[in-house]
Amino acid sequence: MESYKTSTLSNGLLWFGAAVSIAEIFTGTLFVPLGFTKGFAAIITGHLIGCILLYYAGIIGAQSGKSSMESVGLSFGSKGRNFFAFLNVLQLVGWTAVMIIQGARAMGIMLNTNIGMQADLMWCAVIGATVLLWVIIGSKNLEKVNIFAVGGLFILTLFLGFTVFSGGSQTNISGKMSFGAAIELSIAMPLSWLPLISDYTRNARYPASATRVSVITYFAGSVFMYTIGLGAAIFTGESDIATIMLKAGFGMFGVLIILFSTVTTTYLDVYSAGVSLKTINGRLSEKAMSILICIIGVMIAMFSPVEQYENFLYLIGSVFAPMVAVLISDYFILKKDNLKKTVDVTNFIVWFIGFAIYRMLLNMDIVIGSTIPVIIITVIICLMADKITASSRA
Repeated sequence: MESYKTSTLSNGLLWFGAAVSIAEIFTGTLFVPLGFTKGFAAIITGHLIGCILLYYAGIIGAQSGKSSMESVGLSFGSKGRNFFAFLNVLQLVGWTAVMIIQGARAMGIMLNTNIGMQADLMWCAVIGATVLLWVIIGSKNLEKVNIFAVGGLFILTLFLGFTVFSGGSQTNISGKMSFGAAIELSIAMPLSWLPLISDYTRNARYPASATRVSVITYFAGSVFMYTIGLGAAIFTGESDIATIMLKAGFGMFGVLIILFSTVTTTYLDVYSAGVSLKTINGRLSEKAMSILICIIGVMIAMFSPVEQYENFLYLIGSVFAPMVAVLISDYFILKKDNLKKTVDVTNFIVWFIGFAIYRMLLNMDIVIGSTIPVIIITVIICLMADKITASSRA
């Protein structure tokens, strides 16, 4: 682990860069059936819920000085946390592949080289090589690079937003999506960052401030990206943001938006996958594992179909929403530390119940989505389980 302490500004830039991505814009296009007003309301509501959970997950790492997956051990035990660390690595490999292939296809469109698999392979390699460069640079030097990269991204995305919302009148809206399902898709993106945020807040000079700024900048950036996607699909009739940028004549500016937004987001994925693997085996090198994950992600993006995007987001929510509910209950309410235990079986049972409830609620049309009911139910079960185990020991 690097001893260098990152600034609050650096953390804010890092998480704004995480929010600015093709994946977030694409997810926003899925909200079209609701229309702009209801779609935007679902985006705001879901992000408020998801970012509150993201904040508490980050604060645990900030206060304890532990990485995200080390923090999970406070509830699930020193070996029990490895289960979630492994699941986190799997989701991060998946995210790496999704981000790279989406970025590669968009680059192909922007540079008029979208001629099928050959172009995808080329741009996957280019994006993967740039992410590797980000990893090699390391967090100390990356702080300086991010000021220019993310600052430039912010300006370019403002132009992109202006282009989208001046694209014309509202097009015909088709398709079907409930407000609850839209909220859940909005929650899912910040929820996917829950197992990562403490990997960065733990190394901040002022961890609590860095957590607040990180969540606020991510919230603002992610809401903006979702809204650009929603607006693009409604006001221009296009769901492919690269096509919109091409028609608007963005040229190299559009290419830079795609390249750097993909790289700044994917960097967090591969770095945190390395941290999670080090949690499982302390002898592993974070940087070496990050490089390995990046290469694996590029290979998957090149040679495997990366589809079923919505189901992927829902799966992430079903795993990590009940996990963070247990962690919040133990850390903030019960003040428990289970790191001396190998595995806390009770908390694993509580988590599995929460997981099963989430999967069940996905089949129901709940106006506030599945995450909030699952969080509340899981916290209640966790508190009840603690009382039962405490009385049985008495």
